[in-house]
Amino acid sequence: MLRRAFVVSFAAALAAACTRKPSEPGKPSPEAVKNEAAGEAFLKKNATEPGVKATASGLQYKVVREGAPGGPHPRPQDEVKVHYEGTLLDGTVFDSSYRGGQPVIFRLGRLIPGWIEGIQLMKPGDEFLLYVPAKLAYGDQDTGPIPPGSTLVFRIELLGVLQSDGGVGLG
Repeated sequence: MLRRAFVVSFAAALAAACTRKPSEPGKPSPEAVKNEAAGEAFLKKNATEPGVKATASGLQYKVVREGAPGGPHPRPQDEVKVHYEGTLLDGTVFDSSYRGGQPVIFRLGRLIPGWIEGIQLMKPGDEFLLYVPAKLAYGDQDTGPIPPGSTLVFRIELLGVLQSDGGVGLG
């Protein structure tokens, strides 16, 4: 049911993006420029917060809870079972598995670059906050509920890893 809702919301977002007046080719819209500036300011301040770490790509993350020691770190070819909530910088929730009451399973390599990188840092049982700059999310695309140029915040609980070799790692 949640997967169907995700597909429906994605289709609605795609339709909204198609009806929007495009900016000049290769040039971000004024909205994207404004949102990217707000995201850069947020990330600069957020980098000074206790517990926040950054990767070379600009992804920021904070460990909320660590799972049991050991456990597999997912690879892009693996499927991951997660509970998550995605918000804009103003706190607006644009997607949440918690609202549906069911975790979801995704093939990691098919997600946005910020998720691919961030979830590979996790192991089952971990809960992270990911602070994803626009360049590691949807860039200048307008996806409907996510305005162009948006920095996104995700709360992610990694519940399990279905490894591509058939192994299963659960927290």
